[in-house]
Amino acid sequence: MNGRRTICVAAAALWALPLRAVAQPAGRVLRLGILRSGPAPSGTEPSVFAVFEGPLRELGYVEGRNLLVEGRYAQNDLQRLPALARELVELKVDLILPVATSAIQAAKGATTTIPIVFLNNGDPVKAGLVSSLARTGSNLTGVLIAPEGSLAAKRVDMLKQCVVAASRFAMLVPEVKNNVFWQAQIDETKAAVASLGLQLDVVEVLGSDYAAAFSALAALRSQALVVAPNPTFLRDRKPIIELAAKYRLPAIYEWPSQVRDGGLMSYGANEEETYRQVALYIDRVFKGAKPGDLPVWQPSRLHLVINQATARAMGLKIPQALLLQADEVIE
Repeated sequence: MNGRRTICVAAAALWALPLRAVAQPAGRVLRLGILRSGPAPSGTEPSVFAVFEGPLRELGYVEGRNLLVEGRYAQNDLQRLPALARELVELKVDLILPVATSAIQAAKGATTTIPIVFLNNGDPVKAGLVSSLARTGSNLTGVLIAPEGSLAAKRVDMLKQCVVAASRFAMLVPEVKNNVFWQAQIDETKAAVASLGLQLDVVEVLGSDYAAAFSALAALRSQALVVAPNPTFLRDRKPIIELAAKYRLPAIYEWPSQVRDGGLMSYGANEEETYRQVALYIDRVFKGAKPGDLPVWQPSRLHLVINQATARAMGLKIPQALLLQADEVIE
């Protein structure tokens, strides 16, 4: 087994270890408020809480027993977020978990006393959410998905190595609607693409109409695709991956699970590690820790995952140098 594989197995073993369950005070029901700018779950679609449920359960929190979850979703209408945040405050939740910058801003504007533990993919200092990553000094702390912006430069460069002849890149994003967070990600990706002398087209997914979005990508003659880091895109990874295969469009994603399910490649944090860290911070705050004393957590290690089977199906040859950098290669 080579060094890369040894590291992968060790990391997998580490995160497979169960968190120590801690009994919560008898009779006490804690209220967790979740705030998102995206759509509410419908039908069989899992809620945002679903990704944290396992780690929280291992820490002793069971929904319906000692934990009550209140979800508020803005349906991609950012104007609704402040009112939804106030609803959670009026419900006197014990903690608010906002996902992404717009939701964090709304939660911060709604309360200075209720603890806030956020999950974000942007720079919270630059966005004015916290004064420092080391010590926020307020009722906010949280977990970052990436230690430096959206990792656009790295992702674009890695994808370009696989599609050397490509001159036209595309970026798949959710509905923007003047969302400052998404505009910052688009600008970062545009800069990364421009630095390589390439062109970038941005295609929005309206609602969940992925078929229409990929039809637009085909009409634009896109040759490579950056799938924006977005919880909805992670949830809907299977239709996105299937359409990328149908149009033979090489794509890079955020999470390893998107590649294990058939995507070409991903670069970013490990989702299990990230979600467990959110659960650990929620647990610490529920037990009395002050958010201002908890540093904003950043992943110390990023993962490159490559799916060789997908590459072969698309007629791509992954450079050996890139394969040697990979933490996981799926054959």
